[in-house]
Amino acid sequence: MSYGNKEYQVNAIGQLVKSVSELLAKDASNKVCVFQSPTGSGKTVMVAKFIEEIIKELPETDLCFLWVSIGKGDLHKQSKKSLERIFDGFPNVNLLEVEFFGSRNYIEQNEVVVVNWEKLYSKYASGENKGEWKNKVMREGEGVNFIEVLETTREKRKIILIIDESHYASDAQRTSELRKIISADVTLEMSATPKIQPSAQDIAKGNAKFIYVDPKDVIEEGMIKKELIINENLEKLVDDEKTSQDIIIEAAYNKRLELKQAYTNAGSNINPLCLIQLPNAEAGVAKKEVIEAFLADKGITETNGKLAVWLSEEKSDGLDEISDFESEVEFLLFKQAIDTGWDCPRAHILVKLRDIQSYTFEVQTVGRILRMPEQMHYEDENLNTGFIFTNLQKITVQKEDYNPNIIKHLKSVRKLVYKPLLLPSYYKSRVDFGDITFSFGKTLEEIFCNAFGIEINPTMVNTADNGDKIKAKGLTTDITTYKESLLTDKKITGKEFDEISGVLNDSDDRTALAKLADNDLQDMFSSVVKENLSGFAPKRSVPTVRGAIYQWFKKYLGINYQMENGIIHIQYLFLHDKNLSKFSELLSKATGEYKPIKKAEVKAKIEETVYDWDIKKEEFFNQHTDEKLDYKLCIYEPCYLGKDRSTPEKEFEKHLETKADKVEWWFKNGVSKKDFFGIKYEENDLPQTFYPDYIIQLTSGKTFIGDTKAGSTATEAKSRAEALQVYIKDQNAKGKNLIGGIIIKDDTKKWRLNQQDSYNYDKNDLTKWDYFDNII
Repeated sequence: MSYGNKEYQVNAIGQLVKSVSELLAKDASNKVCVFQSPTGSGKTVMVAKFIEEIIKELPETDLCFLWVSIGKGDLHKQSKKSLERIFDGFPNVNLLEVEFFGSRNYIEQNEVVVVNWEKLYSKYASGENKGEWKNKVMREGEGVNFIEVLETTREKRKIILIIDESHYASDAQRTSELRKIISADVTLEMSATPKIQPSAQDIAKGNAKFIYVDPKDVIEEGMIKKELIINENLEKLVDDEKTSQDIIIEAAYNKRLELKQAYTNAGSNINPLCLIQLPNAEAGVAKKEVIEAFLADKGITETNGKLAVWLSEEKSDGLDEISDFESEVEFLLFKQAIDTGWDCPRAHILVKLRDIQSYTFEVQTVGRILRMPEQMHYEDENLNTGFIFTNLQKITVQKEDYNPNIIKHLKSVRKLVYKPLLLPSYYKSRVDFGDITFSFGKTLEEIFCNAFGIEINPTMVNTADNGDKIKAKGLTTDITTYKESLLTDKKITGKEFDEISGVLNDSDDRTALAKLADNDLQDMFSSVVKENLSGFAPKRSVPTVRGAIYQWFKKYLGINYQMENGIIHIQYLFLHDKNLSKFSELLSKATGEYKPIKKAEVKAKIEETVYDWDIKKEEFFNQHTDEKLDYKLCIYEPCYLGKDRSTPEKEFEKHLETKADKVEWWFKNGVSKKDFFGIKYEENDLPQTFYPDYIIQLTSGKTFIGDTKAGSTATEAKSRAEALQVYIKDQNAKGKNLIGGIIIKDDTKKWRLNQQDSYNYDKNDLTKWDYFDNII
């Protein structure tokens, strides 16, 4: 396959080489080249070809490249595969976490290192490791960390930093810090919608470049459709008997027939696909029935393969062939926004039915009908146009963060060797997000009132009397504008300048008081609340706690937070120098005493289910989050496994594949869904669900249930390990034939198994750990 051969792509590659070459020759810092090119234009292809060309163009310049992918998940791994496919052997492409884990000292000449930006810059926000890098490759340790690798590399060669989809990272808190650490000779930012544009001044100085690919050029090359039309000629179908829903479904049906004939006339065998997005919940069920009835009257059903359903709870057969140009599927019903990586260029029509909770068109959903199937335009303009039909009364188009796992479209089937297990499985719905809820208001009220001797829930509230009681405790109720102290007229002599460090303020320094801006006051108030949450999750808890505080001040001191400046007055009083220490102390006490109340609340809301579990007959996977592996003993064919599996899991699976004499099949369990196998255990006096990693059917007839651990995860596994042994014994007493336990790899690289009723892990003492191979 040839890459980068469209005229606009060739031009852009040439501009990239010229611009970056000029920046490399410039003696300046923070040199940047912004590359703006539309979605669907092939940005990755163009920048990859740029790398190849600049290596050829500057043979005397020692270069290396750091390619950063933005977002969660494994986008960086996808980038690596795309680059390897384009480069076809040269230059060499490596993943940061694979190659640079204490063993590499620098990046090689012409090497392209691919990294996930979010994983690289993440730091701990709280706890004993607060402020430290989360990623091991960034931390100081026994091996060389990546910061040291960069320092060594800069001594040897120039670094070009390439940021893919750079608009996602432009607002990140640690972006500037990480850029400084990388200290690239040139940064290339690529995006369809860059948030940061180089200034005219920097461009004039030669410190910045801007390269733009016009969407018109991409359209003219036949890569994407020329336009999208919403509700074309809808008025022709309107009559008194039809609902708006009936009209748009009929319009979409007619348009699909028209497009099919147009492709035939153009000499193409493409069967255009119509996507119908259903609302969620009950409204979606009712609309699905109406649509299926309408299509059935037209001879379009799941049975004859012309209708497909792609819902979380229902999936049609044959979805893995739906992208084929000649697929018989004419209509696809779905609920979620179809993910960005789902590629079905024959999708031509989008129907979005009214949802009273949302008027939003997700960009990635609309984008599914934007591509041209044969990367060319046709004489019939109908084929160069995307069609949307909707009965929404208003329309909002919303950009969303990339989510590669919305729809799973790779089908895998359970092997015939499988015999039902019917293992009792535990599932509980999630009712706790670790947050303070509305019931906290009562606890805060009691703590605050008791501290000041104020009557709780009086018939008549005497705010003046309450104010006197607060003053009697040494606090103030005077609403004084909160002011911060600013250092003023501080002098530093030239002689002292190079020795400056630490805090500059001295006790005799002059200061000035300045009013704090309202938004800064709000931030300071929220910060104090956050510091006194006693471990509750801040994001959900802070608004609730703020509300409880406002309510208390309104009820007992008469400061109405709903009136103009009411919230500001409350914040002034709370943060006043005379009051802050006491109110912070009381707030901390209130959130601490709320813990058992919240625990009881959570317990009361938990819904528990125990049901007979079996491995599903079929499962669906996603090309971005799952990988296909040639494993013969996996219960699913083909075998797809999540790319985010841990190293011990991957190593254990490889070991299982060597045990065909003892293992009939094995299954990789998941988490947090009723589809997966769970065991109940107790932690912090609350029921929890343990999802063991593997279910293994042994040739001996036994069924093995095991969970792989390593390092600290093995130390922390006590409650789950012991619950697993209780489960095994209980089920064996009822006729099952189970064994299992926690699995680790010892220092000799042997797999060990703990089957003890009382679990203990000490890496220096594994005398009670059996050898796994001997047990199975």
